[in-house]
Amino acid sequence: MKALIVSDTHGYDKNLVKLIKQMGALDAVIHCGDGEGHEGYFAQLVDCPLYMVRGNNDFFSELEREIEFELWGYKILLTHGHYYGVSMGPEHIMEEGRARGVDIVMYGHTHRPELLREKDITVLNPGSISYPRQEGRKPTYIVMETDQKNNLYFCINYC
Repeated sequence: MKALIVSDTHGYDKNLVKLIKQMGALDAVIHCGDGEGHEGYFAQLVDCPLYMVRGNNDFFSELEREIEFELWGYKILLTHGHYYGVSMGPEHIMEEGRARGVDIVMYGHTHRPELLREKDITVLNPGSISYPRQEGRKPTYIVMETDQKNNLYFCINYC
């Protein structure tokens, strides 16, 4: 099983379109917010479930602020992250994930990739495939895959 995790496209979808074509068959696409009204377009691009939340720049979106869902037996909290002070660090959002009993927390907002794996929780941010802010400023995304035993693997990738 394979999922593409992206965030903060901000209406600039060129890299996302290219990436979806390159990756071929996907089992899920997850967008951590700030798609700026393009959720209908994203749904047309993919032939799999699309999970997406509203970000701080999605002013007129009817998307939920955050969602909890299960994927491949793992409980996931998906949020943009700005309500949890992620610009100051992932500690608060990690605490929230633990309090909710989820296995994985996915967020965006900072435009910087991050992957923290602890025994009881994984917290990740795919960065931005459109407007990266980390050193080197290369667009980033995360691929999440499972093996035959349903173990999870994450990889931060650059466009």
